[in-house]
Amino acid sequence: MPRKIVAGNWKMHNDLSETETLLKDLKKQVIPEDVTVMVAPSFTNLYKAFESTREHPIQVIAQNMHQSEKGAFTGEISASMLKSVGVKTVIIGHSERRAYFNETDDLLAEKVNAALESEIQVIFCIGEELNDRENGDQYEVIQNQLENGLFHVSEDSWEHIMIAYEPVWAIGTGETASPKQAQEMHQFIREAISKQYGKGVSKEVSILYGGSVKPANAKEIFAKKDVDGGLIGGASLKADAFIAIINAFE
Repeated sequence: MPRKIVAGNWKMHNDLSETETLLKDLKKQVIPEDVTVMVAPSFTNLYKAFESTREHPIQVIAQNMHQSEKGAFTGEISASMLKSVGVKTVIIGHSERRAYFNETDDLLAEKVNAALESEIQVIFCIGEELNDRENGDQYEVIQNQLENGLFHVSEDSWEHIMIAYEPVWAIGTGETASPKQAQEMHQFIREAISKQYGKGVSKEVSILYGGSVKPANAKEIFAKKDVDGGLIGGASLKADAFIAIINAFE
């Protein structure tokens, strides 16, 4: 069975003091034993966050990483740097990285390789734009992103990979894919993985929904068969909202 996972992507929010306060509030809460909870602070706060949660089940993860191990890449962060501060999981391919930083499928495949080679788990983000859905091309887009970014890895590597489906039109817009739409796409993703690697792999992969999940809609979304949790943006910045989402599994 896939793990139930709720991951908070804090993006470019929270300075050190705000990060410490949010983590303090989260640590006061009881985390369900059957839910894996992750938070992704900014790079500058990763080590402090890791130290703060060392004795707590909350896992600290990274929002991005560079595909090279080292070199003249000003401002970039390598897999070994992440590991040195306790990070064991990284988000790769977030729609904002694709859109604002022109990250291509080929580049993301390199990042996936670098993470796996360094024994870092990957949350790989895929998702269609509004015009893709309006044109009926959403499944082709998702299939291509899977094939180009992930389907080159070995079957064994899937033990270290999670998928986050982000309908790009539902991120930061207040719009949300209906639970039915989320389930349809999650089912498609699981079937695509099954066709490539077999049911043994596909039934174990956690597929997270990443489109404006809130306490008000989390329970209905998480109840769908192929939705194994969420990659949460804005709602993860408030402890009470994030905890409510974590507790939304039936």
